Amino acid sequence: MSCNITIYSDGASSGNPGPGGYGVVLISGKHRLEKSQGFRLTTNNRMELMAVIAGLEALKKPGSNVVVYTDSRYVADAVEKGWVFQWESKAFKKKKNQDLWLRFLKIYRRHNVKFVWIKGHASDPENDLCDRMAVEASTKNNLIEDTGYNPETESNMLFSNSH
Repeated sequence: MSCNITIYSDGASSGNPGPGGYGVVLISGKHRLEKSQGFRLTTNNRMELMAVIAGLEALKKPGSNVVVYTDSRYVADAVEKGWVFQWESKAFKKKKNQDLWLRFLKIYRRHNVKFVWIKGHASDPENDLCDRMAVEASTKNNLIEDTGYNPETESNMLFSNSH
């Protein structure tokens, strides 16, 4: 029997890059789970994607029917418009956040996932909660390292290697 699960997710960073965090709320029937985590140095897009990953990785039953509500066009459009699958077919050449997209695809393929983009800060109570959780997580003292984020790699992508 498959489960019907609703996930609300949001990411935040103070500075881009800077300290960041994500917040995610999972709802299924009377069950509810709220998760958040902060990172020392990351980007907003990484945290938006990390929120979705954290939500999907919390699911116990493969084949669940999941609707993810996100205010991130980056995440929603990448999946719903099929961009991430094109990026994957080209080994994510010149694309940021390959580590997270690969992690996302692994867990995404275990479930039936649909993304719904919602406008941020538009008085959706669950999205607003995720936003508050993400911002709060980014301000804590015990921030962990976003091991996949490499500022040198990001900045090097701005320039060619030709001399």
